[in-house]
Amino acid sequence: MEHEFWHDKWRRNEIGFHNREAHPLLVEHFARLGLEQGDRLFLPLCGKTLDIGWLLERGYAVAGAELSEMAVIQLFEQLGIDPQVDKTGDLKRYSAPDIDIFVGDILHLTREVLGPVAAVYDRAALVALPLEMRRRYAEHLVQVTGSAPQLLITFEYDQEKMPGPPFCVNDEEVAEHYAASYTLNLLQTVDVEGGLKGKCPAEEKIWLLESKSLVA
Repeated sequence: MEHEFWHDKWRRNEIGFHNREAHPLLVEHFARLGLEQGDRLFLPLCGKTLDIGWLLERGYAVAGAELSEMAVIQLFEQLGIDPQVDKTGDLKRYSAPDIDIFVGDILHLTREVLGPVAAVYDRAALVALPLEMRRRYAEHLVQVTGSAPQLLITFEYDQEKMPGPPFCVNDEEVAEHYAASYTLNLLQTVDVEGGLKGKCPAEEKIWLLESKSLVA
């Protein structure tokens, strides 16, 4: 899946993946991360999600990565924040107090540039990528965040009935990507109301991934 696919989605405003409110599974299960106010979360492939505003309003700091600069500009407009923009390596950084969004290919984001994060919230990154890219992304995410604990949202459905994204990522695949680094806890499974994109039955799942290195 080429970068131009996502740039085109944003240009055409084909962003059905963008919810109009904070994700209810985040709201319900966020406390399971055990964070304190001021802690910094990383949201990969964040778009202009309203989850960022929800986190900022509750006193948390946010870092994000997003391929589309258009999405990031709209995010800051939505937040009513005038960001500082600078270049860091292959990426642009839009920043303001308690928020840093890196624009470009997430695989070019280094641990040093990202800085420390207390947790990851992956709502729409893993499921946005085809399988081979998911493997590279998951490995990179563990490395760049120092295996910080995660809340991860996935979809499970018959991939033959509908092409992604979002792609089907079943329980076995979650384990393939993350079981070496994390203890995997499935917190909740809900049926997608009306089916995924109205085309086929699907389940949405939220996982808590607890770092084995931190537990040790």
